Amino acid sequence: MTETASQAPGQSEERHDFSAEVGRLLDLVVHALYSEREIFLRELVANAADALDRRRFEALTEPSLALPDGAKIRILPDKPGRTLTLSDDGIGMSRDELIAHLGTIARSGTRAFSAEIAKARPEERPALIGQFGVGFYSAFMVAERVEVISRRAGSEEAWRWHSEGRGEFALATAARETPGTDVILHLKADAEEFLDPVRLEAIVRKWADHITWPVTIARDGKDLPANEGTALWRKPKAEISEQSYTEFYRHLGHLFDKPWATLHWKAEGAMEFHALLFIPEMRPFAVVEEERASHVRLHVRRMFITDEAGLLPSWLRFVQGVVDTEDLPLNVSREMLQSTPVLGRIRNALTNRVLTELKTRAKEDEGYEKFWENFGPILKEGLWEDQAHQKDILPLARFRTTLNDGWTSLADYVARMKPGQEAIYFLAGENIAALRRAPLLEGFRAAGVEVLLLSDPIDAFWPDRCASFEEKPIRNAIKSGDDLAKLAPAPDVPAADVSALAAALKTALGDGVSDVRASERLVESAVALAPGLAGGDLFRERLMRRAGRDFPAPPPVLEINPRHPLITALAARGESSDLAEIAATLLDLARVQEGEAPADAAAFARRVTALMAGGLAAAPAA
Repeated sequence: MTETASQAPGQSEERHDFSAEVGRLLDLVVHALYSEREIFLRELVANAADALDRRRFEALTEPSLALPDGAKIRILPDKPGRTLTLSDDGIGMSRDELIAHLGTIARSGTRAFSAEIAKARPEERPALIGQFGVGFYSAFMVAERVEVISRRAGSEEAWRWHSEGRGEFALATAARETPGTDVILHLKADAEEFLDPVRLEAIVRKWADHITWPVTIARDGKDLPANEGTALWRKPKAEISEQSYTEFYRHLGHLFDKPWATLHWKAEGAMEFHALLFIPEMRPFAVVEEERASHVRLHVRRMFITDEAGLLPSWLRFVQGVVDTEDLPLNVSREMLQSTPVLGRIRNALTNRVLTELKTRAKEDEGYEKFWENFGPILKEGLWEDQAHQKDILPLARFRTTLNDGWTSLADYVARMKPGQEAIYFLAGENIAALRRAPLLEGFRAAGVEVLLLSDPIDAFWPDRCASFEEKPIRNAIKSGDDLAKLAPAPDVPAADVSALAAALKTALGDGVSDVRASERLVESAVALAPGLAGGDLFRERLMRRAGRDFPAPPPVLEINPRHPLITALAARGESSDLAEIAATLLDLARVQEGEAPADAAAFARRVTALMAGGLAAAPAA
């Protein structure tokens, strides 16, 4: 602060220049710092709550400073006068404190007071939220002039501070019947929405619903309550009924079901926070594609700060809840969190606690399979993007398999593996029914080898990053022909020599395929598609193309079954004039088996029709 406290003769008002830091801050606050103008009300309510807490604390050693009965924070909108007043019964400020706290950026009253009480017993410490002298300036986003009338508890003298936020402020003596502070905002013409009691209540409910002090809004001559006033997550679990948990869960997420799991605990020690998390019973309906961010609400000493702190990883975004911390530092705007080790430790603690709950329920809860149906596809995203937690997530995963219609865990799969089977096999595709009929699984079925069937989009990706489970490699069945040869029994029907046919088909198909080769894993089907020699998973390639992504991949391999009657007949026939048509038809048939459309549907229909007609013409009449 630049101490140019001038008091002209005959004037009762002192004029002071703001410090250079405050001058810069005011411009920043008004034009850039806060993304929502309504934040000003949260800041002022937080400051009022701090003042009440501070007076209650000081009354422990100075009984004369005791709070009056019914102490609260009162909001008074005055539409005719276009003013909004926030009044509290807190500790108040003296002349010097007004200058120090509202004229200099680095002289926050709350911050200084926090240092004073650092050695006090925890139960005596007030829940200090804001930094008076920082958030206070957000008032200038909506006010063309701000007045503060304050009387320090224990003093009979009151002072009036006022400023238009343009480089200076003024001080004068004032009158206030009781200790406390009134902040009077003379609103700008475009801020009259903040004179509507309904709008004000909505803001308080959003940002300050759970602070311990009552907040009221004057309306129709009455002071009506505007906040809940209790923080359910700070109560002992023994005092909370299941109904109360359910009501809070529904209020928090605007949901209608019941929580499938409720996690409520208090962390103590190196860091302290309260957490109340819920896992929904049902998957919420999403009108549009679901965003991937977690929206667990972050509170600091009961005051809502943000639901965009990323307190849980995106693969746990279905978890709802509240985290209320004592230790988290915030930056000047209090909207954007500093990147601090404390926040990182809270994230890890929350993630581990949720995973522990899921592990317990996976073993004991009959409803776990329903949970997996609702949220398994989201949880599996962690297998792809969070290497640190892969070993925690894999045991939680459940899969359909070729062995049965129910769900199975990887542990159960490993327990059922055939003698001599060294790996866990999977196949990813569009849907379970189609996967069960997949031609490339015919050899696995004949050999009695169980295969996991994966049909969620994320299943096209995560197996690439999960090498093994319980020291058993996880392998794509499409790429495991050599493994199958070791496990499958010897075929009853000998294989025809189809090398010449394969070469001829490859020539006829040209760039449409990477190769044509005989297959030892086809049993009932004549043909099937496999990834190109340097290609990945066909399911992944289809997903990428549908998403509009340019996904260069080599053409697929066409596998032919050397024991199928159609293939053996073609091999025995040798060269023919219609081989190009037959080759194109075989490739389209393989595409259809994969759930794809033929390259040219009309041409495919003509070829099939011609082949059927030719077959009927050649067949003898009945």
